[in-house]
Amino acid sequence: MPTLVILAAGMGSRYGGLKQLDALGPGGHTILDYSVYDALNAGFDELVFVIRKSMEEDFSALVKRYGRAQVKLVYQELDLLPPGFSVPEGREKPWGTGHAVWACREAVNQPFCVINADDFYGREAFRVMAEFLRQEDPQKARYSMVGFSLEKTLSDHGAVSRGVCEVGPEGDLVSVTERTRIMRRGNAIVCRDEEGGELPGSVPVSMNFWGFTPTVFAGLEARFVEFLRGAPGPKDEFFLPTAVDDMISRGQATVKVLRSREKWVGVTYREDRETAAARLSELTRRGAYPKRLWDGL
Repeated sequence: MPTLVILAAGMGSRYGGLKQLDALGPGGHTILDYSVYDALNAGFDELVFVIRKSMEEDFSALVKRYGRAQVKLVYQELDLLPPGFSVPEGREKPWGTGHAVWACREAVNQPFCVINADDFYGREAFRVMAEFLRQEDPQKARYSMVGFSLEKTLSDHGAVSRGVCEVGPEGDLVSVTERTRIMRRGNAIVCRDEEGGELPGSVPVSMNFWGFTPTVFAGLEARFVEFLRGAPGPKDEFFLPTAVDDMISRGQATVKVLRSREKWVGVTYREDRETAAARLSELTRRGAYPKRLWDGL
């Protein structure tokens, strides 16, 4: 059965706290609880949490409710670097999502899915990903991602960053470009990064919902070394989508795009909290989730 890797080491600077542990749903559940619930029902049976060491006490208490699954904790610390590198002076920000996945290289030895701890993806995403991973040869660099329509992933309270995808006629990912400062402006969706311009609402974007085999770790390490040799600034990040895009462009990996029709829910900003809580309450009222998630699991 596949493994679920949960990226939970983010500092939550824009949110103002550890949003990974914020109870938003009926019954005091976190967004993470809903993701774990959906993953277990889809057939995932091992959970790997990527956190900072300072979060260990909080997460150790949290994961006790996931007793049915095997749970591992992996620590994403600044000094977890390839041989020959050290933490640059003034660096405080985590190295990014690519580094977080690379940190799991000794904890994961089978096909696995990667998600963000603070994003609600919906059960459809976990179902299609589990089906894909069960069929894959763990020795091959055949990966996948669940793509969401951009218009279903925006915040009403500020700009967001998204991996904007180009998909080929056979459904494989051609490229993914990390775009920043994306927001609504009237009826349009605009991007105010260096490239700028408008983006269509239907374009598929990466929400860091990826499927990999263990072959990805070598590819990530090679690119992380390149990133570090480039003398990154104190806030530069090693983005997972950027690393995967480079593997595709060099012919070292292929990525199947699995589409989800669901609306993404996240808490980038503190003001997103009310919207997320309302969405989870609505889904509970409709019977999509029980009020007490762990009863019967």
